[in-house]
Amino acid sequence: MRILHLNEVDSTNAYVMRNVSELAAPVMVTAFRQTAGQGQRGNSWEAEPGKNLTFSIFYRPEELPPMAQFSMSEAVALAVVDFLAAHGIEANVKWPNDIYVGDRKICGILIRHSVMGNRVSYSVIGVGIDVNQVEFLSDAPNPVSMKQITGGTYDLSILEKEVAEIMERRLEVITDSDGRIKLHEEFMKNLWRGDGKEYPFIDTATGENFMASIEDIAFHGPISLRLADGSRRTYAFKEVSFLI
Repeated sequence: MRILHLNEVDSTNAYVMRNVSELAAPVMVTAFRQTAGQGQRGNSWEAEPGKNLTFSIFYRPEELPPMAQFSMSEAVALAVVDFLAAHGIEANVKWPNDIYVGDRKICGILIRHSVMGNRVSYSVIGVGIDVNQVEFLSDAPNPVSMKQITGGTYDLSILEKEVAEIMERRLEVITDSDGRIKLHEEFMKNLWRGDGKEYPFIDTATGENFMASIEDIAFHGPISLRLADGSRRTYAFKEVSFLI
């Protein structure tokens, strides 16, 4: 995968979206500094310049049905898990696509799709991995970096090549239905708090706090939770949040 380096940009996702017609996929766009890094739910992403991996991948999947687009999220999340494991860090995927080490967030992922007819035309995959940053100034409750975990300092130019290769391998399987099934099974095995125990959640529409265990994640993304009384609830993205 080709890597395009930028010194400063508002966000790599925004840059790719502005230059879709000029970029040849697949390409990873990295930035030394993002002035308006984007996170889930409209949040900003804190990243000290030159300390972390902040990039977006412009990708054109072959014949990926819109209903299967969550497979791309699974592939990207597992690629980050693979990458961290290669550096001795055990991580898990917090539904839908944050990456956690224990109860601390080391990576955020934001994916945007363009759908044309019965297929995904292209995707913009934004990823931020905390690498060498050791001080976090935002109100994010639980960030952690590779350096904080291992004590090591990392060469970002080496890491970005590693993660690009892993991403490309993971993304290759999403256009095959059998590949997507195996990917989903692996995703479930690497699920944060997917051990069958009860954990606290909040219903974002009602504000209700409740205890539940993760029962399942559907192939198209919604999460099914089992409450203590045996009842079951299913939520789509942004409808429920974990309480840490």
